[in-house]
This record gives sequence, C-alpha cells and structure tokens, in this order.
Amino acid sequence: MLSDPLTLYKLMILYLLKQAKFPLSNSQLSEFFLEKEYTTYFTLQEALNDLLEAHLMTQEVIRNSSRYEITREGEETLVYFGNSISEGIIEDMDKFLKENKIRLRNEVGIVADYYKSTAGDFMVECEVREGKSTLIKLELAVPSEDQAELMCDRWQEANQTIYAFLMKELLKE
Repeated sequence: MLSDPLTLYKLMILYLLKQAKFPLSNSQLSEFFLEKEYTTYFTLQEALNDLLEAHLMTQEVIRNSSRYEITREGEETLVYFGNSISEGIIEDMDKFLKENKIRLRNEVGIVADYYKSTAGDFMVECEVREGKSTLIKLELAVPSEDQAELMCDRWQEANQTIYAFLMKELLKE
C-alpha cells in the first residue's frame, strides 16, 4: 500500500478512467470517492488537478461540467504503479463501474452546449456520443440565450426521440 494517500487517489482515478473506457465527469468521480468515503471533495479536486498538470488525463469542459479521459501517459503510469492499489479498493471500483456503467455512459454521452456567435445570435451544439464516435451532432442558431439554455437542457430528455425521428425521415423511401 502507498504511504501517500494523494498518490493512491490519483492511481484510483486513472484506474476508473481506464476501466470505464469512456470519459467520466467530475461529479461521477466525486460520487464514487465521496460515497465510499475514500477522501474529501477538496482532496479529490487536488488529485484531479495534479493529474491534469502531469498530462496523465485530459479534461473537456461543457457547460460548467468537466469530463476526464486517461491519456497514453496515464495508462503507462497505471501499468507501472497500478499494483499499489489494494484488492479491496479495486473490487470497490469494479463494482461501482459494473453497477453504474450504463448510467455513467449515458450521462457523459449526451452533450449540449451553446455560445454567442459573431452574428449576435446563439449557436446551440447538441451531440450524442458513443465512446469516441459521434452518433449525431446538431448545430442550431437561436436568437436568445434563454432559448439556447432551454434547448441544451431539453436535449438531455429528447435526444433519443429526435435521433429516431431524423433516422426515420432521412431513411424514408
């Protein structure tokens, strides 16, 4: 076992990211670490920042939500030092991923964000991702920020219906 708890938390984060095989959000990682009472929120954030600075993972920020993905360097680090994680902790992480994998993937696979365009309106970008593939990506211009925000929020619930509708209409003979 490692003598430095922060190093253990970093290895645990890398392990979760590698085993998930898709990005995990800050809130998803926090859910695991805080529910299992491994560490505090602030210590977790310190570990995440250290991993980013060391280029062992990458970060994508969408509407104030961070999503993390392990890098090749992070995977190599895990190969060398991953055996420092105890079997009990690995069991906890594997169980968390197994019990929550579908929910976790859906949470990070549905992406919506907006920005103000040079024309003065707002561009809304909505996506459904599966792993590294994009299943659908829509870009829509709307006149107000309120509408852009509403569309981003609604995308979470309506993406499957919209995707099914587009597929049906575009494949019609």
